[in-house]
Amino acid sequence: MTQSSWPGAHGGGGGAPHWGGWGPPPPPQPGVIPLRPLSLGDIVTGSFSTFRLHWKRMAGVALLVQAALVLATGLVVAAAVAAVFPHLEPVFDPPFGETPAREHVVPLLVAAAVMLVALIVLGMLGMAVISTACLAVLKEAVSGSPTTFGAVRRAAFRRAPAVAGAMFLSSLVAGLPVFAVLAVWAPLAVATASEAAPGALLVPLVLGLLAAFPVAVWLSVRFGMAPAAVVMEDAGPVAALRRSAALVRGDWWRVFGITLVGAMLAGAIGYAIQLPFNLIGTFALVPAMAVAEEGVSPAGAITMLVVAVLLTLVGAIAGQLFQVGFMQLVAGLLYVDRRIRREGLAEALLAGHTGPPAPPPAPTAAPEPPQQEGPQDSR
Repeated sequence: MTQSSWPGAHGGGGGAPHWGGWGPPPPPQPGVIPLRPLSLGDIVTGSFSTFRLHWKRMAGVALLVQAALVLATGLVVAAAVAAVFPHLEPVFDPPFGETPAREHVVPLLVAAAVMLVALIVLGMLGMAVISTACLAVLKEAVSGSPTTFGAVRRAAFRRAPAVAGAMFLSSLVAGLPVFAVLAVWAPLAVATASEAAPGALLVPLVLGLLAAFPVAVWLSVRFGMAPAAVVMEDAGPVAALRRSAALVRGDWWRVFGITLVGAMLAGAIGYAIQLPFNLIGTFALVPAMAVAEEGVSPAGAITMLVVAVLLTLVGAIAGQLFQVGFMQLVAGLLYVDRRIRREGLAEALLAGHTGPPAPPPAPTAAPEPPQQEGPQDSR
């Protein structure tokens, strides 16, 4: 596969001068990372630098997505409830001594299944839009190109379906070992449920999951760069999975280690972001509970309860968005590192950074030769 066309960088490039000219000069750094094979520190520092420089653009897209998800979720739930509303009372409030009839239970189960699938699809699309926005920002941040919120938003919504497809396919492939264990264990458990003890049925399941888990991790790391390939190279979902597998091949343990460190950092910082909101929300519950116990001003208790719930929700959303964004930036920089090591991406970015050669000067008209004067008349 040929290298993708990467936008040229703008602004000054080149490294800083080195002391006395001793040793090789530092690599040029037009963007958030030096254009050389990246270390763990380069990847972590580049991820934080991208967040620091472009957090407004990523947060803006994330807020748009969250607002759209809340509206879409409300519409899905309302449609599901409206579709099965006549069956709710016979199921949840049947006459005394009677069990709900099948014609009332089946529509509720079908509606619940459809609603669950719709919410999963909406959540995956929202995650894909946020991930695409982070990778689109990183694409410009690596080369030092300026970007705007409008450009990030357009790129995020344009490539989000392909990123969602790549994320779904990679999750499906990585989960195949677990699905295979469950597909084998479930019929056996049903067939021997009356004869075997409940604890004995769990032993083969636990052993099968322990054997499938390393394979699932190996597959998830192997295809973890697929979203980056979709955004950076405009690849399709299947081509992105192949691209990720080709880039990870031969360096799986290093990619796994850096991904694990990035996940630990994202989880720790995400929890630190949530903690103040949770603490303030908990403190807001204390006066609300006290007022509720005394039976005075229930409106104040309800207000404090709403404030506590909103603070907890805001903290959870902020922490989750940071975790998702940071992990995508780490995966994107791992993708850049693999291409630098294998395909000379640094040279391609430097060539784009220097810009096209200056056009040759326009040819000037040749001066006219001086006219020779004829012999003057001596008279």
